[in-house]
Amino acid sequence: MFVFYVIWIALAVGAAAAAAALYGHYRVLPAWLTGPEVCLMEDGGCAVLFRSPRSRLLGVPNALLGVALYALLAIGLVVDWPPLLLFVMTLPAVAMSVFLAYSLLSRHLQCRICWTGHVANGVLAVLLAANAFHLKVEATGVYVEATSVYGEATSVYGEATSVYAAEMTPAARGFRLQAEDPEALYKQRETIAKAQQAEQIWADRLAKDPKDFVSAWKLAKARYWLGTHAEEKSRKPYLEAGIAAGRAAIAAASDKPEGHFWVAANMGALAESFGLRQGLKYRGDIKSELETVLKIDPAFQQGSADRALGRWYYKVPSLFGGSNKQSEAHLRKALTYNPSSSATLYFLAETLIDEGKKDDARTVLQQLQQAPVDPDWAPEDREFKAKGLVLVKTVS
Repeated sequence: MFVFYVIWIALAVGAAAAAAALYGHYRVLPAWLTGPEVCLMEDGGCAVLFRSPRSRLLGVPNALLGVALYALLAIGLVVDWPPLLLFVMTLPAVAMSVFLAYSLLSRHLQCRICWTGHVANGVLAVLLAANAFHLKVEATGVYVEATSVYGEATSVYGEATSVYAAEMTPAARGFRLQAEDPEALYKQRETIAKAQQAEQIWADRLAKDPKDFVSAWKLAKARYWLGTHAEEKSRKPYLEAGIAAGRAAIAAASDKPEGHFWVAANMGALAESFGLRQGLKYRGDIKSELETVLKIDPAFQQGSADRALGRWYYKVPSLFGGSNKQSEAHLRKALTYNPSSSATLYFLAETLIDEGKKDDARTVLQQLQQAPVDPDWAPEDREFKAKGLVLVKTVS
């Protein structure tokens, strides 16, 4: 989320610099925007800086091109243009900035507003490149098009089948269905191979019967776990396929909460782990699915929808609807269903810290360590307790 804010700050700063330079093309700028020595020149230096041939490299004011670029980048971020396209859009601006920066240095000219724009262009190019190529430049994201895990050769329902099913013969898959219990395998999910076996069995069942609601939502749940715990290169495909499985559950029984919740969960993990584009793409869908769960059954899975909404409000920037106050309210509501929920307690502590309520956060983190481990969610509880021990050091 740090990167998200920096991109928008760089856009705002760059746009302001370009607008000021465009003003300087026609009027005199104040000295603090150019430099004390430059302002002593004709028209406060504007004739040298913003009205020379170098200020119109392509025939129109460079500043006007900058204003247009920043506006297009802002639109692209909001409507989710491909990240690679956004990065490529910055390259001409970076090239122009390099040339103009060299021109300023070689001519020993001051121009504070120029350097501000050049730095903004560089920052945007670096961060949008990181987002386009999925580089790990932030620890968290905010907030999850289901495509096939194993390629374009899958059928319409291929998105909701196993990551590894294509490698197994029908006979082998049928044997697994009869010989193994996916529930028992999933209880051992800390061993990734066991979780993968459970995922394969539920995927095979769903492939045989696309209206198998139970297999669909359990498959979405298994893929969420694998998408957050399997080896790095397979996580995104698992989460994308988890969305597809959740949607299959919704198609089979839209009046039940499971499909809606696990669609949102997989979307949320994608958004949190795979950059700005995923966060912008899915933030509305995540909130909508969780609100649907609240309408169907607010107490579902011990208040999981309120917990997830609390996380949504914490992760989403305020510009797009985020709110620590709403986050805290939803998380405290979730605790009314299960006061010992390790996930809810951990998320609440993070929100309280962000609100500056460190004493309250310490109390909540103590409750987290004292909370009993839920047998159904033991792996998750242990993870949150371990993370709580790290987090408490920040408020000690």
